[in-house]
Amino acid sequence: MTVQMTVPIVLAGARGHGRWHLDNIRRLQDKGIVRLAGICELTPLTGDEIPEGLGTPEQSADFGALLDSTGARIAVICTPIPTHTDLALTAAGKGVHLLLEKPPAPSYAEYRRMADGVAEAGVACQIGFQSLGSHAVPAIRELIAEGAIGELEGVGGAGAWARPEAYYRRAPWAGKRRLHGVDVIDGALTNPLAHAVATALALAGAPYAEDVTGIETELLRANDIESDDTSCVRVTTTRDLPVTVAATLCAEDPDEPYVVAHGSRGRITFWYKQDRVLLQRADHGPEEYEYGRTDLLENLVEHLTDGADLLVPPDATGSFMKVVEAIRQAPDPAPLPEGTWHLLADERRRVVPGVDGLVAAAADTLSLFSELGAPWAVPNGLRKEVST
Repeated sequence: MTVQMTVPIVLAGARGHGRWHLDNIRRLQDKGIVRLAGICELTPLTGDEIPEGLGTPEQSADFGALLDSTGARIAVICTPIPTHTDLALTAAGKGVHLLLEKPPAPSYAEYRRMADGVAEAGVACQIGFQSLGSHAVPAIRELIAEGAIGELEGVGGAGAWARPEAYYRRAPWAGKRRLHGVDVIDGALTNPLAHAVATALALAGAPYAEDVTGIETELLRANDIESDDTSCVRVTTTRDLPVTVAATLCAEDPDEPYVVAHGSRGRITFWYKQDRVLLQRADHGPEEYEYGRTDLLENLVEHLTDGADLLVPPDATGSFMKVVEAIRQAPDPAPLPEGTWHLLADERRRVVPGVDGLVAAAADTLSLFSELGAPWAVPNGLRKEVST
């Protein structure tokens, strides 16, 4: 399908992860689909920071004024988490459609304020869970529905990543639960490995807020931060399915994150950053597949120009936001006891020995860290069910 018009775009937040959006906008601009009309940053980008081929977009620190002066039809918002709702509503109030980075908000109340305001304004909003644009997601859902792995018994997720101590100094809000009295909730499950949570819930057929009946959390930290860097969560759905996701930013050997659907006669593993799927089932050899992916900004443009369905509208992230809210309401993450982590001096990052295996075991057995016998998890008493 060929889009017949070039859509003007403003990008709010062009540094950090925003650089990825700059490159993606350049890719779509080269295809004649969009045009970067403006960049909103507190400090303007230098010429060297703007990828070649994007021209000289207008720059301003005033988001609303920039939307007006550029005639933008879409705003891509990749700014600090606490700013998402207000910026989204500013754009919506001007009739500008949205690609809003994940997590969409730091609390369920702010998420609802954003989603309700966007709906009232009548603009389209896509939430930036890029993994949900993978063609593997509907393919796996179809395999499950066909009974390829028998009866679905639960979904696990595992993310064993590493981040240096400098990661938590990259911005004032990094690693914070709150900043100046405002919620941030920048934890392992809510930001860097949020895709694992959202994707696991999608495969469980539980993307909406009303699909959740209970949430248990265990939140810990090896780093000197407010938020969690080693955590797990178990969501119970209305179908009484457990969805357990474990994550760490203190892995010994960082690896690709994945989600796994457990059935009575097999399992499906999905490495969501690679769009790679492994189907293992009774009486069959293993089957591996690779899928394509629909870019979420391109899908938003196609929605506006050709009526394509949005892949990740706000309501489809409701269950994820219930998890964010449970983590927000949970006790502050407990520091891991001395001796349970060490510093890799050459990489300046903290490592928790054995955590890689625990993360994998949690996804494999749908258990929490404390149930797996992690000595540092049991004494912390952070297992808490939140009524939803």
